[in-house]
Amino acid sequence: MIQKIDGGVTSAKGFKAASCEAGIKYQNRRDMAMVFAEVPCAVAGTFTSNRVKAAPVQWDMKIVQAGESVRAVVVNTGIANAGTGAEGLRLCEETAKSAAEVLGISPCEVLVGSTGVIGPQVPLDRIRAGIRTMAGALSNSREAGALAARGIMTTDTVTKEAAVTFELPGANGRNPVTVTLGGMSKGSGMIHPNMCTMLAYLTTDCAIVPDLLREAVRAAVTDTFNMITVDGDTSTNDTLLVLSSALAGNAPIQEKGESYDLFLEALTQVCRSLAIQMARDGEGATHLIETRVTGADTKEHARILAKSVVGSSLVKAMIYGRDANCGRVLCALGYAGVDFDPAGITIHMSGEAGTVCFYRDGCVQVFDEDKALEILSERDVHLLCDMGMGAEEATAWGCDLTYDYVKINGDYRT
Repeated sequence: MIQKIDGGVTSAKGFKAASCEAGIKYQNRRDMAMVFAEVPCAVAGTFTSNRVKAAPVQWDMKIVQAGESVRAVVVNTGIANAGTGAEGLRLCEETAKSAAEVLGISPCEVLVGSTGVIGPQVPLDRIRAGIRTMAGALSNSREAGALAARGIMTTDTVTKEAAVTFELPGANGRNPVTVTLGGMSKGSGMIHPNMCTMLAYLTTDCAIVPDLLREAVRAAVTDTFNMITVDGDTSTNDTLLVLSSALAGNAPIQEKGESYDLFLEALTQVCRSLAIQMARDGEGATHLIETRVTGADTKEHARILAKSVVGSSLVKAMIYGRDANCGRVLCALGYAGVDFDPAGITIHMSGEAGTVCFYRDGCVQVFDEDKALEILSERDVHLLCDMGMGAEEATAWGCDLTYDYVKINGDYRT
């Protein structure tokens, strides 16, 4: 059984974290974070599909694809180190060298991450000073993990953390052991379901061979991080990294079976929690939108339809304005690119106040407007679209579109 716990990136055995105020761009707030592993770790990751890839993405992709073990992650906020050419890549190299020197490891064991404004060069002297400060403050405490999650925030209004425990058979046939998986993420704007929509760093003490770790990460991302959207923009810096210390003492997962399935379920649960937290904290958002599509003919069609609804600017505006306009949802389904019979679908909206039926048998329904307003006044709004074609389903998450989103992004650089 998977149990949710209060934790984050330091919850698993073998991991420490730290953060600091480095003054990269922001003043009087944490803007750097470090995660350090006491032992070499297997690593898996996914990265942005944007053709313009930031220097840290290029650096991390090279290390992850080489299949070597890693020991540390260094992240800065405020400046994205994207659109910075050869100097940006040199900064990644110098960051890794600086971290390696103070931590006693190799530069090729250091992953880097950046988030913030595209274009400016990151001040290397402040990065180096921040690394020295964090190296002396590394801790496996709950507080250190929470502060690291704060250190990777940009326009986020809250930290995003999640952690779970579960049991796996012990090594050499011993009794079951407790395995932990936890992580942190940041993301509030420039988020769209297109691999993988944010910065996220997950750690686990589960012993699992690298090939299966990579496969599990790809599978977990598909129905979690790739099913959220805030504004339809895919960042240049999107990165998800999962590090495994293998210190839990479980029998190593070397093939698919019950242990792999349980690990994948736990990984998916943590990724889903982080993804939903990001969607709920979308820039300027006042509502989380959850769209569940059922009765689709294929899983991929269900995903496409669900993402089309949560990604619709008109659906987002409708929910912000608390205007129960079914036509917005119907339209978003119709242009998604999936063939279906409009007369065969049913659309409901629900919340703690109850449920209203928007559309059935090819017609917009007469519904209780007061009940709909109650639902739209809640923090989370749920849309259910039954396509009436099959047995496949998918869920996507997004947020409403508000005036504050424009304000936040209108002066983001300045």
